[in-house]
Amino acid sequence: MAPNDERDELRVDEYGAENIQVLEGLEAVRKRPGMYIGSTGEQGLHHLVYEIVDNAIDEALAGHCDHIEVEILEGDVIRVTDNGRGIPIGIQPQTGKPALEVVYTVLHAGGKFGGGGYKVSGGLHGVGASVVNALSEWVEVEVCTDGRRVMMAFRRGEVTKKLTELGSTDRHGTTVTFKPDPEIFRDTTVYNYDTLLTRMREQAFLNAGLRITLTDSRSDSPTAGESQSMCYEGGVASFVEYLNTNKTVVHPTPIYVSGEVKEKNPHGVEEMKYVEIALQYNDGYNETLISFANNIHTPDGGTHEAGFKAALTRVLNAYGKKYNILKDEEKLSGEDTREGLCAIVSVKLEEPQFEGQTKSKLGNTEMRTLVDNILSDKLETYLEENPAVARTILDKALSASRAREAARKARESIRRKTALGGAAMPDKLRDCNINDPELTEIYIVEGDSAGGSATQGRDSAFQAILPLWGKMLNVEKARADKVYGNDKLQPVITALGAGIGDEFDLSKLRYHKVIIMADADVDGAHIRTLLLTFFFRFMRPLIEQGYVYAAVPPLYKLTRGKNTRVAYSDPERDRISAEMRADNPNARVEISRYKGLGEMNPEELWETTMDPRTRTLKRIQLDDAIRADAVFNVLMGEKVEPRKDFIESRARYAVNLDY
Repeated sequence: MAPNDERDELRVDEYGAENIQVLEGLEAVRKRPGMYIGSTGEQGLHHLVYEIVDNAIDEALAGHCDHIEVEILEGDVIRVTDNGRGIPIGIQPQTGKPALEVVYTVLHAGGKFGGGGYKVSGGLHGVGASVVNALSEWVEVEVCTDGRRVMMAFRRGEVTKKLTELGSTDRHGTTVTFKPDPEIFRDTTVYNYDTLLTRMREQAFLNAGLRITLTDSRSDSPTAGESQSMCYEGGVASFVEYLNTNKTVVHPTPIYVSGEVKEKNPHGVEEMKYVEIALQYNDGYNETLISFANNIHTPDGGTHEAGFKAALTRVLNAYGKKYNILKDEEKLSGEDTREGLCAIVSVKLEEPQFEGQTKSKLGNTEMRTLVDNILSDKLETYLEENPAVARTILDKALSASRAREAARKARESIRRKTALGGAAMPDKLRDCNINDPELTEIYIVEGDSAGGSATQGRDSAFQAILPLWGKMLNVEKARADKVYGNDKLQPVITALGAGIGDEFDLSKLRYHKVIIMADADVDGAHIRTLLLTFFFRFMRPLIEQGYVYAAVPPLYKLTRGKNTRVAYSDPERDRISAEMRADNPNARVEISRYKGLGEMNPEELWETTMDPRTRTLKRIQLDDAIRADAVFNVLMGEKVEPRKDFIESRARYAVNLDY
């Protein structure tokens, strides 16, 4: 079965003004935007685009759209055009207003509440269009439908131009143009082309045969003029191949399975549920499992992921026992069966139940059983028909199991030594006096010299210091057993106290600020990257929950007489230098470049880098796990060529290499 064989099953032809259902008015969106788009930062800014694109994709799911164009215009104005049916423009019965106006001005209004407009939809709550309208400085919507071309205009959620006829047309579809409101998005209103590209590519993969084109038409953008048109007939199987691009796969073709069921809901109405899964193993140690429900990424998983994991573990164990690949009491854990796995789980259903407005987790209990049944049945058949691939997968899982056992023994050995030796913490750790994790922070410092200065300069009440020396293990190329045995990483694991991998427990974390403090040079950047790779691969919740920071040490020391100041960048150096010479333009200001943290005395280190009143910390955030996974793999993985290409393609952006 091809990935898009079932598209006709999703088609519903009846779609008019009577399909638009009104649930409640548009209230409090501008007052509490985070409830609807997650945040008013960069993430929320891009979410506006996703909401409009999701509406167009719903048209594709219904079988009426095969091309969506997204363009970033001058001034970071967004234009989204689709060739779907066009938003209905007739009078909506409940309000007596044009359906187009209702969709853009009333919260929870749309064709996704059982009105027959859509069978399957990502826009579950019907808030997309109205929320974008409420949070935009202005919005213009042009609709081509039933031979008519009309438009409406809005400003901060209010109608500024009523439904206006623009003439006749033989086209069909909707064009939405909007400018995010700087009163709402105060941090930034600048769109990142790569962020949008990642999302658009993802949606093109999930909707086989749908073409999505993204263009950056801004003249002042680093990506000015760039454009990509994406269409993947292979669907989620192509998605898996893409994710494994820079990895060495252990079987050449992804395993693809799909299935659907039609069953009656508690109200006696027949509903369709559809599942498609693609998976492929690579020779790495990391798991990449990405799930979607109605094309909405579910980063926190849910019932569909649970069904996938249960079926995969059970089927591989059964196959291993049947053919004596697993001996005696050997049994693979779920972690073993997913080492090196790259998988996409995509489900579509008429009544999805998401947890939270941002739809991060699927809650429909029946989807666990459905995914489990479909994967179990078809994966069993695949393994029987492809014994060479089956053996390769089982051998890899067995290798992972033995490594897991080695990691367990290494962990137990460390625990025994700790218990017998009576020294629970690393020798080099200089702990703080307060025990409350919410009030404490730990500086992981590059080098013993800097560690000594930090220890002397710190506030010992709440600041702990852990010096590291030399380059640590690159965990992108290592399993957990190697991590536990590493003399550079083991002190970090012990000091933080929360474990690693599947055993990681955020509630046991001993400090709620984990601060990486390294020199502002290439070596320091390498240390930061190695530590971040470790945190991302083995302590990901640490980053996801915002506990990891990077300290920003000064680059320059400026002295005029007895007056001394520091600068953190070249422009700041020049500005401070001018300020120090303001009363005497010919005065000499001595400028010295800090070579490293170790040459700063304790007082300098405290005042510039550690004092909460004056320091600068950069919180490490994980906005896109898929992109982060790919970047870590490219930059820290085995293959040199992708790393070289990555660096060369981005060299023009490296205006200032100082941290």
